[in-house]
Amino acid sequence: MYKSSVEDTNFRSNNTIRIKDKLVNLSQPKVMGIINCTPDSFYSESQNIQLNKAISLADRFISEGADIIDIGGYSSRPGASDISIQEEIDRVLPLIEHLKSNFDCIVSLDTFRSKVALEGLIKGVDLINDISGFEIDPEIIKVVSKFNVPYILMHMRGTPQTMIHKTSYNNLFKETYDYFSTKIETLHKNNINDIIIDLGFGFAKTLDQNYSLLSKLELFKKLNTPILTGISRKSMIYKHLNINPQEALNGTTVLNTIALLKGTNILRVHDVKEAVETVKLIEKLNNTRISQ
Repeated sequence: MYKSSVEDTNFRSNNTIRIKDKLVNLSQPKVMGIINCTPDSFYSESQNIQLNKAISLADRFISEGADIIDIGGYSSRPGASDISIQEEIDRVLPLIEHLKSNFDCIVSLDTFRSKVALEGLIKGVDLINDISGFEIDPEIIKVVSKFNVPYILMHMRGTPQTMIHKTSYNNLFKETYDYFSTKIETLHKNNINDIIIDLGFGFAKTLDQNYSLLSKLELFKKLNTPILTGISRKSMIYKHLNINPQEALNGTTVLNTIALLKGTNILRVHDVKEAVETVKLIEKLNNTRISQ
């Protein structure tokens, strides 16, 4: 099991990551805007298969204060259809090229496939967001290591097609914590030191299990990595409130606030403006508490 040590100079602070030649301080939380270049996202407003629509949304996110744009071409909603590697590449590369040519912003590529990651990194992607924790395609960590970019390590069981049937745990917190510990150790052995963890809300977890993990989120800070939280408009909100994803912005803001108070460093969201405002208010609270 991975154990951090203050004497190990390869380990970064849990509030910083290196992106290319810059050390990015995450002590002030960042906002990651979601752009799904797919026709079947669970949230209809996030379906951006047409390039002009995706570009328009990216432009808006950046103007609203997004720190990171996360581009995905493979729908990971429960029971989503599988697509070919080439189709995924064709969906994401044009938007990546547009962003890297026209904006000075951090671009994340949401993929679990090494070939897709490679093509994105060649085009200038800054970090890789892998929902599978290199379980589906282990070669992806070799690609990440070669390009020396940060890696978002998410907890999931199975695949998007099978995860709904893999929610049985003896001890959810312990098994999730051990999963991260073991995989962080593997990543370090492959010279990947800039790691962000994502608890994987909605992935191989029941509604109650999602809330159980959220209630313990601060305990994962002991892993000495930044934490990304992706709760935006998910079923843990709308199913509990008996509403639909389109009505789940208020619930998203409430849970994002809780996640920030528990130490989240990055919020992955569909609604950038509201998330940026949430971060500003929490930062104001924290700074006022310190100064008084």
